Amino acid sequence: MKELEQRGFGDLTGVDTSPGMISRARHLHPTTRFAALDAPPASPCPDAHFDAVLLFAVLTCIPGDEAQHQLIAELNRILKPGGILYVSDLLLQDDERNRNRYGRHADHYGGYGVFETGDGAVCRHHPREWFSTLLVGFQTIDTRTITVPTMNGHESTGIQILARKPTSP
Repeated sequence: MKELEQRGFGDLTGVDTSPGMISRARHLHPTTRFAALDAPPASPCPDAHFDAVLLFAVLTCIPGDEAQHQLIAELNRILKPGGILYVSDLLLQDDERNRNRYGRHADHYGGYGVFETGDGAVCRHHPREWFSTLLVGFQTIDTRTITVPTMNGHESTGIQILARKPTSP
């Protein structure tokens, strides 16, 4: 949000499922609107309200296919026709540490790439082709592969996708 504000973007809204994260955001950016989602992914925003929606490592925090589809459907609802969806998330990693934890948790969570972190969070890394399935109703403008640092200091391969909501169904 800070970078968007610094680059001249206004009328910004940030949402999260964590009231603690919203409280922190309000403290750091008192002039920006923030809201905690009470029943994610449902948003209180009206249809076709936003020009753009940005997701930074959000899908990693949503391990289930159906829940991810529901989120994208909600984002489609609140985006204006021609609106932009930016997704930055993590791909399946091919290092031994990640392969081991994907395999260790695959049966329990019903899919390869879903795993538990040391603090008990359930996360998901995605095969590249998943994003094509998930964003089927959007027009992909650009995709790139990036290297990103994780919160615990590892390097991971990520993906950035810029997509547009069609102007007509």
